[in-house]
Amino acid sequence: MTNLFSPIQVGAMALANRIVMAPLTRNRAPDATPNELMKTYYEQRASAGLIITEATAISHQGQGYADVPGLYGEAQVAGWKLVTDAVHAAGGKIVVQLWHVGRVSHAELQPHFAAPVAPSAIRAKTKTVLIKDGAAVFVETSEPRALDVTELPGIVHDYVLAARHAMHAGFDGVEIHAANGYLLDQFMKTGSNHRTDDYGGGIKNRARLLLEVMRAVVDEIGGDRTSIRLSPVTPANDVIDEDPQTLFDYVVHHLAAMDLAYVHVIEGSTGADRVLPDRPFDYASFKAVYRAGGGKGAWMVNNGYDAAMAASAVPADADLVAFGRPFIANPDLVARIATGAAWHTLDRKTLYGGGAAGYIDYPTL
Repeated sequence: MTNLFSPIQVGAMALANRIVMAPLTRNRAPDATPNELMKTYYEQRASAGLIITEATAISHQGQGYADVPGLYGEAQVAGWKLVTDAVHAAGGKIVVQLWHVGRVSHAELQPHFAAPVAPSAIRAKTKTVLIKDGAAVFVETSEPRALDVTELPGIVHDYVLAARHAMHAGFDGVEIHAANGYLLDQFMKTGSNHRTDDYGGGIKNRARLLLEVMRAVVDEIGGDRTSIRLSPVTPANDVIDEDPQTLFDYVVHHLAAMDLAYVHVIEGSTGADRVLPDRPFDYASFKAVYRAGGGKGAWMVNNGYDAAMAASAVPADADLVAFGRPFIANPDLVARIATGAAWHTLDRKTLYGGGAAGYIDYPTL
């Protein structure tokens, strides 16, 4: 009988179980470079069927938070190789989430203190993180500028280069972050994309950049090592679409032909409500559109799952279940789910920035 602890083949990856560690920004990579502390953190959590790393910038321009890692330089590739080697030695699998934050950034984090970029020059009503005197400080995002159409091939190239670097760093694959109000999501949604060129207006145009990125990455490293994260209705980082069902049905219909490893879906509002009465969305129909289009990738669900909910979801509604913050305080979450042991509560004061405290010192069973 298939359950959370059944093995599964996901693209090129043979996973020991169906419990996934979701991406978790922790702001512990000074100079955007992974380090020994991060190696220990991920190694401790290698019992997950799959680890998805914290969001990792594809370029300096793609950075939006202080002390988050990148994958656009040689030192970053070497730093991530420490992590992947440790996870593999512990028997785990790990993919990197590739990220361009778009307008969710601050000029202090941009090359030459320039304005962040976006599909349209609309400031995000949200905050980002700077590190001041060793402590995380939340600040308003900076006013962005609209990307010129001639710059978009360069964005696609940066995703491809980061995917290539991921393979050199020993990752088992990549997840393209197209959720939570970051650049690709900004292009897709009407609230943040007011363009009048071939990348704005109707759904086909607003989805164009995402699909160009996905096709280019698949061509570079193969569909069996490429995945995507989507969040159809989350208002995170001040994004909204006037017709998300039609938009995302269109997107997954076109993703279906790419032979992706998995599709990672955030249900509801990220880190909050799973059901939004004012933003109805039919996730079963969404999945059915993907399958009807020939999509064979594993279906991963995420947002507020506990052990019982996850056990009910597999295999009825999903192939994989991602857990986020529970993995912070419970590096052995898989064992705790298997044995019914209690889960530790995380220390919110140490979520962003800092050192080992609240990062690698949570106890195991």
